[in-house]
Amino acid sequence: MEKEKNNRSSFSGKIGFVLSAAGASVGLGNIWRFPYLAAKYGGGIFLLIYILLALTFGYTMIVAESALGRMTRKSPVGAFKAFGKKAGWLSFGGWINAIIPVLIVPYYSVIGGWVIKYFVEYLKGNGAKLAEDGYFSNFISNGLSTEICFIVFCMFTLIIIYAGVRNGIERVSKFMMPILVVLSVIIAIYSVTRPGALAGVKYFLVPNPKNFSWMTVVTAMGQMFYSLSIAMGILVTFGSYMKKDTSIEDSTRNVEVFDTAIAIMAGLMIIPAVFAFSGGDPDTLQAGPSLMFITIPKVFDSMGFGTFAGILFFLLVLFAAVTSSIALTESAVSTVEDELKWSRKKSTVIVGFIMIILGTLSCLGYGPLSFVKIIGMQFLDFFDFLTNSVMMPIAALMTSLFVSKVVGVDRMEEEIRHGESKFRRKKIFVVMIKYLCPIFAIIILVSSVANAFGWISM
Repeated sequence: MEKEKNNRSSFSGKIGFVLSAAGASVGLGNIWRFPYLAAKYGGGIFLLIYILLALTFGYTMIVAESALGRMTRKSPVGAFKAFGKKAGWLSFGGWINAIIPVLIVPYYSVIGGWVIKYFVEYLKGNGAKLAEDGYFSNFISNGLSTEICFIVFCMFTLIIIYAGVRNGIERVSKFMMPILVVLSVIIAIYSVTRPGALAGVKYFLVPNPKNFSWMTVVTAMGQMFYSLSIAMGILVTFGSYMKKDTSIEDSTRNVEVFDTAIAIMAGLMIIPAVFAFSGGDPDTLQAGPSLMFITIPKVFDSMGFGTFAGILFFLLVLFAAVTSSIALTESAVSTVEDELKWSRKKSTVIVGFIMIILGTLSCLGYGPLSFVKIIGMQFLDFFDFLTNSVMMPIAALMTSLFVSKVVGVDRMEEEIRHGESKFRRKKIFVVMIKYLCPIFAIIILVSSVANAFGWISM
């Protein structure tokens, strides 16, 4: 075990971990997914519930996963197996955590490819073309075009992973994350100063109890998994690279603040602009996943400096997508390295091969393979449902039970207190990990599956 500790790669320190973990968290989940869910499920009331959940449920899971990774110095499968027979059936939670990134990163990279396409088109001055009705559906139904963009995105991610933890992941995160913050501020200022945008700012930031529904809570919970990168093995993996003198609580707080701030900025970039464009038309706000690729180009096309805004916006989204895909791929590569004892290079190549195969299915699912459906869904939608609505709640349930029942709160506290004098939010952690996290995970799982099969409507 000691030899493995000494040989394992590590982040240079707290800043390296925080920026890399924030890079994992800040991705399409924040900039693509968060604004359309906030717009659809009540604006300010959704934001308030999300923040409350992030400070309790999200905080607890980030701390638990990071501490478990640092304690064992292993990726998810090894971390769960490190406790031997005592873990029992809960050790299978390590495999669920490990498989999730392998299934997410292929379809995530497909969406990353779409972002590359839009960014390049804005650079070429074709913003008006992107705003035309039917452009997006025609593009994604063209199998060859989407496949090329997808492979370019994949290759960029794999090259960074190939370079290692410090030379690849940490260096890219330290470069990209500050730029991402600056770009988000510029675009948000541009968006909120459009005529008619203040109504959108009010809708997004001021909670209105009339907009509350049970699905606001369930959706905010589900979004938190995506936004904070919990229950997908990433934070266990990154925790295993964390030095003992790095404060887990301080690092978690910084990731929480960074992630929530970017989610709010994303909402301010998109929702006020849509209000200004549509006058607050409910149908436009309910555009869902297509908000970024269909509605936003129309918004930019209706404004002065639309091409410049489009370039900045899709550059920002591209940076966010890359930092998250790096984290997802790293988690998968780390598991292959640890479990099969393969070199980093060989592990990266194998994971890359799986990415290309599964991603190609998602690419072609809207085009040549559109006739193939799984429980009524295209490949991309099915992989998203399987990971986010089924596997991640199960992973969160098993992780919280594993930490409270197998590892024990006392041992977790001992690990968390390395590098700091006290465990400041211990009461919240104990109540959440023992009681509320498992309940919340079950609620998300049951509600999401019931919705998918039409038993309830979200």
